[in-house]
Amino acid sequence: MPTIAVIGSSRTQPDHPDYRDAQRLGGLLAEAGFTVATGGYGGLMEAVSQGARSVGGQVVGVTAPDVFPGRARANAYVTDEQPAGTLTERIHRLIHDSDAVIALPGSIGTLTELMLAWNLAFVAPFSERTPKPVIAVGALWAEIVSSLAECLETDGSLVTLVDNVDEAFSRIAERAKPAATRQQPGMLNDRANASGALRREQ
Repeated sequence: MPTIAVIGSSRTQPDHPDYRDAQRLGGLLAEAGFTVATGGYGGLMEAVSQGARSVGGQVVGVTAPDVFPGRARANAYVTDEQPAGTLTERIHRLIHDSDAVIALPGSIGTLTELMLAWNLAFVAPFSERTPKPVIAVGALWAEIVSSLAECLETDGSLVTLVDNVDEAFSRIAERAKPAATRQQPGMLNDRANASGALRREQ
């Protein structure tokens, strides 16, 4: 089952339209059979997790307790919390070990994750791998990606720019299929399956 990383703001409140959009996206992904992976905490991470769980989907939350000691554990909708020791490890596991990435509105943390996803897509052909889908939702990311692509003279087409979550889902449904080439197949799902097996044995 392919895993889709959804990144976005940790501060968005439930009454914001972006929160409702994230809930919808989580539901669409889960209904299509995707596992959803997020940073595991609040805001849009919680919203997409809630949407996925509302239709019985599986949600991986890659948290960082040592980096964010003031935060509680993963949000209540995460079915498999995977703590990382450092921020770098957390971002690497979330982005590198998923089959596709969708960026929702966010700030510096989301930007960092999006840049890693973009860079991994850029270097994938060097090792004869297919770049994983990277989708960015909204006008903010469109402006940032377009500006960086022009200023840095790099390939902005590696990030698919869309206006809304429905279009993001459509692009993912077209490209992120079980037979798709992965940079590290099923890593987050492998951890989830292993932890589930351990719980059954205990």
